[in-house]
Amino acid sequence: MRRLFPVTDTTADPAGREWDLAELAQAYAYPQPRAGEAVPWLRANMVSTLDGAAQHDGKSQPISNATDMRIFGTLRALADVVMVGAETVRQEGYRPARVRAEFAAARAAAGQEPVPAIAVVSAGLDLDFSLPLFTSPVVPTLILTGAAATPERVAAAEKAGARVVVAGDGVGVEPARAVRALAALGHTRLLTEGGPRLLGQLVAAGVLDELCLTVSPMLAAGSAQRIAGGPAIAVPQRFELASLLEEAGFLFTRYRRS
Repeated sequence: MRRLFPVTDTTADPAGREWDLAELAQAYAYPQPRAGEAVPWLRANMVSTLDGAAQHDGKSQPISNATDMRIFGTLRALADVVMVGAETVRQEGYRPARVRAEFAAARAAAGQEPVPAIAVVSAGLDLDFSLPLFTSPVVPTLILTGAAATPERVAAAEKAGARVVVAGDGVGVEPARAVRALAALGHTRLLTEGGPRLLGQLVAAGVLDELCLTVSPMLAAGSAQRIAGGPAIAVPQRFELASLLEEAGFLFTRYRRS
């Protein structure tokens, strides 16, 4: 892998060298807050083909590669919590985050749990609570929902061991309120892995601080979703390039809010 931006000493970063996990963690480190501040930072991690497909046959894995998955694991290891939409949980067969020995010391030094919590965004709580995501996580799975969620489904979620967090006055979740609710629980290093509907809601609400986008050198055609869905926003939001890595034609981009 090689760094294309920002430009540094290229002799120290030859093409073709595999970066170790410590280098990846440094490259994707969260911004350091000022002393005494607990300001949340929300980043998204997504993958897209050259023609804009975020999935193939309903899943992202076919358009990914091994390095993309190493970055995926690194971003999880840096985060306090991973936000994910209920539909993505169902389609991708989400499992709880696993303990990574390579990151154990760094997480302990940062005051983090051994793994990030998974926070499922769901209005209807139409979830299979017998799945390992709910029955055997290292840290309890969170469910972000609205105040109007069906009491029976809330009870079922809590019986399975999940922690239900109300982040909306109606049936759905209000993105800004969800971010504040997670920060109130001590989760300020936030990561979302989509899917497209959730990412579109976060973009529309103006709460996304950073996008880590892998551009896959593939064409998919078809009618696959883009990385962000939902209604268009009135004025496109401008992000600026923070870093760009490349390997085997895959581009690993990192954009931050301007």
